[in-house]
Amino acid sequence: MIKPSLGGSTRSIYLGLACLSLSLHLLLAFFCLSVLQTACVLPTSSPASTPTRTNSQHSQSISHSSSSSPSSAASSSRKLPTIPRSEEHHPLSANTSSDATGTRKKRIGAGKGQRVKSLSKLEELFKHPLYNLPRPQLQDDDWLLRLKTNEHGSDGESEEEEREDAVLDESQWHSASGQEGYDKAAWTSKAETHPPWLRFHLGISRWELYDRKDPIVAQLTHYLATQRVLGAVQKTGGTQLKLLMSFPNHGQALLKPMKQSRDAETDVNLFYFSDFERHNAEIAAFHLDRLLGFNRIPPVVGRLINVTSEVREITSDKKLARTFFTSPAGNVCFYGVCEYYCSSEHPVCGRPHELEVSLAAMLPDLSLAPRRSWRSPWRRSYSRNKLAQWQKDPAYCDTVKQKPPYSEGTRLVDLIDMAVLDFLMSNMDRHHYETFEKFGNETFLLHLDNGRAFGRHSQDEPSILVPLQQCCRIRRTTLLRLRILSLPAFRLSDVMRESLLSDPLAAVAPVLSEPHLSALDRRLAAVLQLVEVCEQHHDDVINDDWEG
Repeated sequence: MIKPSLGGSTRSIYLGLACLSLSLHLLLAFFCLSVLQTACVLPTSSPASTPTRTNSQHSQSISHSSSSSPSSAASSSRKLPTIPRSEEHHPLSANTSSDATGTRKKRIGAGKGQRVKSLSKLEELFKHPLYNLPRPQLQDDDWLLRLKTNEHGSDGESEEEEREDAVLDESQWHSASGQEGYDKAAWTSKAETHPPWLRFHLGISRWELYDRKDPIVAQLTHYLATQRVLGAVQKTGGTQLKLLMSFPNHGQALLKPMKQSRDAETDVNLFYFSDFERHNAEIAAFHLDRLLGFNRIPPVVGRLINVTSEVREITSDKKLARTFFTSPAGNVCFYGVCEYYCSSEHPVCGRPHELEVSLAAMLPDLSLAPRRSWRSPWRRSYSRNKLAQWQKDPAYCDTVKQKPPYSEGTRLVDLIDMAVLDFLMSNMDRHHYETFEKFGNETFLLHLDNGRAFGRHSQDEPSILVPLQQCCRIRRTTLLRLRILSLPAFRLSDVMRESLLSDPLAAVAPVLSEPHLSALDRRLAAVLQLVEVCEQHHDDVINDDWEG
């Protein structure tokens, strides 16, 4: 009786232990399953959150750029179209492993290499260190114009003067001439309230007319190309027709009209002072000056104007108005009043009303910023029979270097910079140059009046380079930039072509024809060859002074 009862209890104990073990295993299995689910869910959710943040940041950047000023948006629309990275097409490889390897390489090389590949030659050029050199810290006296503030007030001023200064300090300049067509403006001391032409004036410094990186340059060119014309009068002085155009916000621009086809080459039998000025030469000169890193020509832009509605019907210049006529071809023409080339035999004509012109930003009024005119030591004689002294004396530079302002400072290499610019664009008409009086001899030269450039592409004029040939001096930064522009990666003709595409007239026709662009490369090689000859005979060819 005892043995059977013991056997039954043993079986019950075994069965209980088995159930307990099964229960523990089931609990352990549920616990492991929950842990595995958590481990699997977290990695899939984490990567998804990262693109969400990236997309959010991207949308914020788009929102920020779209909220910029209209002038900035318009100026950016004139840039060359580029392919976004998301739209770039890459050939797909059938080999999955090689595709994964390529993906890893892209991730490793993301950044500098990828950006360089997407940039144009012009963008690459302006990212080069030579176009981003550290500049001297500008002091108060290094700015051409400044807004008046309380800090500049005199302790001995009268109460009346103090009240006047208080008005100026607030910089509340209200225009009450709305009835005359001008916009009613309320400018303050904040730069964003100033029109582009005023911001350009306030940005002129001792060393350059503008900072290439300043967005005001693009805003100013867009302003010149789109502003409604309020008035047009002939500008006095000079040998050829020029108009002074006025805009509703008190800005002005200097207009030079198209008088001949951009493809017409100057007759080889004409003297340099007998050639017509070209509107496209003014435009191209501004772009070339910027590519050389000089920044010494005021911004210039091309534009199509209506001769009838934007000149004839709004001009207050009675002498100019009397020169309008309709040609036998039905085109509206005018010729103005000037010293040489203003006659019915040399008219400016629309087609029938539309006319190509160049518009150059005006410099500050002479009453605010007086300029001094200097006669160039290498000025041509402007005589059909006589030669200038530099044409007869090979050692003429030694005489120049002994006289102020060329005996000290950077004036001599500044002049050679200008000679290089003139040679590249074949401008023989550089008889004078100007500087701002405020800065004395420690400043840059203004490269103004370039209408007679780019007249002939089939031949070069070596006499323009005589200052470099006789003095054998050149600024180091200028030489290095010239060498960069001679490289295939930054070929001068290529970056010049690309830069000119930003001008509105490029939609009508190329600002410069291909033969002129090719001539730039040929002339650049001639400059570098002349420098090499100088280096073989002189030890102090390169000037290390700051570029100025």
